[in-house]
Amino acid sequence: MPTVKVLNMAGSEVSSIELSDAVWGIEPNKAAMHTMVVNYLANQRQGTQSTLTRTEVRGGGRKPWRQKGTGHARQGSIRAPQWTHGGIALGPKPRSYRFTVNKKLRRLALKSALSSKVLDSELIVIDNITMEDYKTKEMVAMLSAVGADGKALIVCSEKNDKVIKSAANIPGVKTALVNTINVYDLLCYDKLVISKDAVAKIEEVYA
Repeated sequence: MPTVKVLNMAGSEVSSIELSDAVWGIEPNKAAMHTMVVNYLANQRQGTQSTLTRTEVRGGGRKPWRQKGTGHARQGSIRAPQWTHGGIALGPKPRSYRFTVNKKLRRLALKSALSSKVLDSELIVIDNITMEDYKTKEMVAMLSAVGADGKALIVCSEKNDKVIKSAANIPGVKTALVNTINVYDLLCYDKLVISKDAVAKIEEVYA
């Protein structure tokens, strides 16, 4: 079982915690994580891009010149794709890019991402993440004290508006709940700052 130290918000070690091998100690599956990252990015796409085909461009109803005898190539419309201001051939139309991934692969990818954080020493466990007031300065000081100065993902067990709003204006910092974490965010952020209660909840669901 991997063992990590538990810090308080001042950065001092207060205890240690043993993590479940089933969640935090597996061999990361890169293929599964890659699939989930592609899935996440595809599902974020709006799919609203649209180009006009030759039937949708205004004009071009009259044949520009007669079929034979002019020396020009035969043309039926000035809105054909080869003309300037003509329609677009095979251009994008509104569509959905969404696709689903089966539950087993989703769980494997998430556990692989969590385990990679432990292997790379990018997991920071804090006994209790709380804020008495809406103070960005205090959140910055906490992240600096625990060694998460760069890009950091803060995961809490329950919604706390003071924590969320205190971190909202810090560049490169994102907050999430246990039930909203995803593989993309885990891999995107350098440090995973997580409360002790959130660790227990994750193990309860995925162990």
